[in-house]
Amino acid sequence: MKRVLVICLGNICRSPIGEELIRQQGIKHNLSLEVDSAGTIDWHAGKGPDPRSQEVMRAHGLDISDQQSRPLKAADFEHFDVILCMDQQNMMDAKRIAKGPAELHLFVDGVDVPDPYYGGETGFQKVYAMLEKASIHWIEQWSK
Repeated sequence: MKRVLVICLGNICRSPIGEELIRQQGIKHNLSLEVDSAGTIDWHAGKGPDPRSQEVMRAHGLDISDQQSRPLKAADFEHFDVILCMDQQNMMDAKRIAKGPAELHLFVDGVDVPDPYYGGETGFQKVYAMLEKASIHWIEQWSK
């Protein structure tokens, strides 16, 4: 089983979407995964995903309403095999939190996924499209 953690800043916009898209692609391809998400800050700990993240996922037939934000912990670097970061800043922040055997990668290779929090409704659809394409790529890589 591959253990995957998806991180962004607050764990309410991008990483909840990424978590569920990785999970769904894993199911679709019969890949055994444990998937979770976290934020590099704890401002939203215990809260659900942003309503706009939930809305874009519902529009695609997916429900993330049961997810809860949590902060990234040092122990995550020991537990998870792969940590997928939404942007370079998240990756730098994660490296400051802890070191461990987990591989750190950008969720979208070579590209920062923009934070849609202040970007209006279309920002969430753009993020969904970016993460959907990248999640397919990750599952194909892990299935080899």
